[in-house]
Amino acid sequence: MNQMTYIQHGKKFDMVDILHRVAIKSPAAEVYSALTSVEGLSGWWASDTTGKGDDIGGVVQFRFGPGGIDMKVVELDADKRVLWEVVDGPEEWIGTHVEWALAVEDEYTTVMFRHLGWKEPVDFMHHCSTKWAVFLLSLKSLVETGTGAPDPRDVKIDTWN
Repeated sequence: MNQMTYIQHGKKFDMVDILHRVAIKSPAAEVYSALTSVEGLSGWWASDTTGKGDDIGGVVQFRFGPGGIDMKVVELDADKRVLWEVVDGPEEWIGTHVEWALAVEDEYTTVMFRHLGWKEPVDFMHHCSTKWAVFLLSLKSLVETGTGAPDPRDVKIDTWN
């Protein structure tokens, strides 16, 4: 996790970010598609995914059992970057941003993942950090083998899921 001080309206805020890095043996276009298409997103993160992930301003709805998360697509740079803003979901997530930066090196696409803007490192953030790692490995598996482990088939890490 990373902590930074932000100044907004003359006030200082310390915010914490979740950071991960994973290399996927695949062209960037395939990774980008898995991050922007409903078919791709439902193949590695949440089986119950709807919406428009390949359109700036579009909203993607991810459902996990009784709960869910809605992400607004803020920026898209084909094969290089995807940025979402959380517009509905767990209270701690609302207003945070999820960024996927892609870089190609040899036959790998490296994903630099950041979940930005957590207000404080609460227990739920620790859970989410581990779950993001689980789902990043699911993304890697989906792109490399054709089979991911999205919710509800993901690795369960604690009593919260």
